[in-house]
Amino acid sequence: MYDVAIIGGGHNGLVCAYYLARAGLKTVVLEARDIVGGAAVTEEFHPGYRNSSASYTVSLLNPQIIKDMGLHSHGLKIVERKMSNFFPLGETGYLSFPVDPKEKRSEFARFSKIDAENLDRFEADLEIVAAQLRTHLLRCPPNAGGGIVDLLKAAALGLGVIKQPLKVQRLMLDMAALSVADFLDRYFESDVIKAAFAFDGIVGAYTSPYAPGTAYVLLHHAFGEVNGKKGVWGHAIGGMGAITQAMAAAAEGAGAEIRINSAVERVLTVGSGSNAKATGVLLKDGSVIEARAVSANVAPKLLFGDLVDAALIPEDFAVRVKNLQSGSGTFRMNVALSELPNFTCLPSSSEALHHSSGIVIGPSVDYLDEAYTDARKYGWSRRPVIEMLIPTTLDSSLCPKGHHVASLFCQQFSPHLKNGETWDDHREAAADLIVKTVTDYAPNFEASIIARQIHSPLDLERKFGLVDGDIFHGQLTMNQLFSARPVLGHANYKMPLKNLYLCGSGAHPGGGVTGAPGHNAAKKIISDL
Repeated sequence: MYDVAIIGGGHNGLVCAYYLARAGLKTVVLEARDIVGGAAVTEEFHPGYRNSSASYTVSLLNPQIIKDMGLHSHGLKIVERKMSNFFPLGETGYLSFPVDPKEKRSEFARFSKIDAENLDRFEADLEIVAAQLRTHLLRCPPNAGGGIVDLLKAAALGLGVIKQPLKVQRLMLDMAALSVADFLDRYFESDVIKAAFAFDGIVGAYTSPYAPGTAYVLLHHAFGEVNGKKGVWGHAIGGMGAITQAMAAAAEGAGAEIRINSAVERVLTVGSGSNAKATGVLLKDGSVIEARAVSANVAPKLLFGDLVDAALIPEDFAVRVKNLQSGSGTFRMNVALSELPNFTCLPSSSEALHHSSGIVIGPSVDYLDEAYTDARKYGWSRRPVIEMLIPTTLDSSLCPKGHHVASLFCQQFSPHLKNGETWDDHREAAADLIVKTVTDYAPNFEASIIARQIHSPLDLERKFGLVDGDIFHGQLTMNQLFSARPVLGHANYKMPLKNLYLCGSGAHPGGGVTGAPGHNAAKKIISDL
């Protein structure tokens, strides 16, 4: 008999387990795969070549959680990129984001002196709103219908906003409602520069940069930090699995039990109607795990579509979960390389700064938009948006000396194809197109590929439980954020079934390797138990 059984050993499940165990609650984590870590794992995809399988870069992992869990003492080491980003534009042009602020302004000035002058204002405004967001990451949002406590929370939140200078209030409203394209128009004139920032407004969003609300997606990717430096992105030595291995060690050190090869068949319950409550889980091997509470680190659509008896779910809640906007348009690849890509726009016979950056193919705002409209029409973009990272420029442990591995995070690819077709029918063709797209910018790329690992949206769902291939467990739209995540009335991590909680990215504050949903759900469970 456990106090809490956690479904899913991804990073949020491990964070939740750590805090529960630290509070003295007997906790078990149940992971379906033979490796713990969920989508944040490092795996060998070709003999001698390892890489982060799905999640692929670090910034959003909450520093308080890193400190509480002592992740560095469990072997976690995060290094910063030598250059932030690099945007090849064709045969001769490129835009780079150097780490040094003065060099970055100089680079922007090549495209627009006005944009270079406005860069400081843009980054300052973004940080103003990101700072407001950070204060709410490790807090439970006010819950609609939650009673006097939540009314007071909402009042305090509203008062906190009203006390902000009018400029800050306006910025908060802009970033909640505007498209990322419209928001960037207020600062920049160069389409290249706007496209570089707009990329973060469509990451995992499966939408157009002209869609209202995408300014918030940009903000969501701006609240992170690496080694105390805000807005910086980095790499975990050993890949993303180094994060979850450190988390697993911390959770077990606090007293939690972790079981792999323990797929959950369904949540066990007693009672009916409003009196129904979770009492544990049934595993697919027939084992029964009894628990006072169940915490689910899976997407809401998976939890209530497959694991909970439909007769126990309130009708309106069931309809809303079924219709959650889900699908991030993500196609994920890893490739083993015999040599570094040599970009026509910036030739290099050896490793250069831009090889250690986020290399983004998305040269204009219209390119980003057309990629999405293509996906809606054809199933996937004819000119996909691609971010390539080459972690071996920072971490030689991942492959043989002189060789490299690269992550290819690709958009836009429809979560589901039309006319009865599936991604199993087209995954290889889509992968070929991605390789060709990169090769158009770096002619040696295709010939340098030794092996490749493909994760279509369907592969992401089957392998990692990411329903609709959604890396965020549900899109970051305004009706699916904060007090409305996953559904209005259940922002406090408690689900309609008593003793059932949600601790994954489908809960506030949403997706990314943050650990925040796991932390917040644990606080609520501890309070209730």
